[in-house]
Amino acid sequence: MLMKKNLIVLVLAGLVILTVNSCKKDDQSSLDRLLTISPWTLASVQVFTYVGSSLIETDTLNTTCLLKQKFTFAADKSCTYENFICRDTTNKGQWQFSNDKVTLQSNMVCRDTSNSGRDTTDKPFLNSQIMNLGGYSLVLQTGDINSYYSSTTKRVIKRWGFIHQD
Repeated sequence: MLMKKNLIVLVLAGLVILTVNSCKKDDQSSLDRLLTISPWTLASVQVFTYVGSSLIETDTLNTTCLLKQKFTFAADKSCTYENFICRDTTNKGQWQFSNDKVTLQSNMVCRDTSNSGRDTTDKPFLNSQIMNLGGYSLVLQTGDINSYYSSTTKRVIKRWGFIHQD
């Protein structure tokens, strides 16, 4: 009799566990909240140059910029970037997460300067790999972030580090 009660309790506990776990939702709204809670202030931009998987060169950009660069995401899926590459401008666009939630996509167009000193327009965050998104930091990678490359392929990856500072 005691064994029968233990078996019934065990079966019921198993059913409760299965029911609770199967009802979990993949609610990604917490990612939206983390991104939109307040503006993100740029802390650093690093450029990594690779050939294949070998790191050839590392550089840090915007080390002398006195303007605060802020990336703001709104709940209505709009975004703004103030003072992109240390220019006194505000760039606007839309944002969304990819279906797998590992890529941030923004159609925002920004003015940039090429290596030859010529002004260009670019969508720097069109496909940004999310390296970290937490309460205090956001790290995005842009550029040649494709997972598939040959051992002789030159790749340039920018890593953008943002913090909450307000």
